[in-house]
Amino acid sequence: MKDKKELADQAGALALKLEIEHGCCPQCVLAAVQDTVGLISDETIKASHGLSGGGGLSGVGLCGSLVGGILALGAKRGRDREKFAKGKFIGNFSKANELSLEFKEKFGGLTCQELQQQFTGKTYDMWKPEEYKEFTDNRGDQCARTAEFVTRWVVEKL
Repeated sequence: MKDKKELADQAGALALKLEIEHGCCPQCVLAAVQDTVGLISDETIKASHGLSGGGGLSGVGLCGSLVGGILALGAKRGRDREKFAKGKFIGNFSKANELSLEFKEKFGGLTCQELQQQFTGKTYDMWKPEEYKEFTDNRGDQCARTAEFVTRWVVEKL
């Protein structure tokens, strides 16, 4: 059996590859977690699709990679529906916050637009085809690197 670090490295590399080849960072994070440690359902991967690009490609919400990581943490540590009345389950919030803080430290922001600014020096309206293409051309593999980082971090903590 692989140790956690080796498994995390494998998962991170897979997330990087998936994001470069297919895009949609939250799905790539979740698929890489699913393929290496299980835990994530196909329904969760499907449901995360609209969370890419700050949510609906709006840019204003959290980076999709970060959201995918928070969903993966929640799949393991989150509160089940039948436990709503038993408290907030703050331990899951704590891990999600820890991931967010480390992500912000590494990448300089939390939202898609903050990362666009960090990666390229400007923000984009991803609903304008020419701006979407410009962002895609200018970002290099940096969005994929967010998926790699988040996936590695999550697998090490699960």
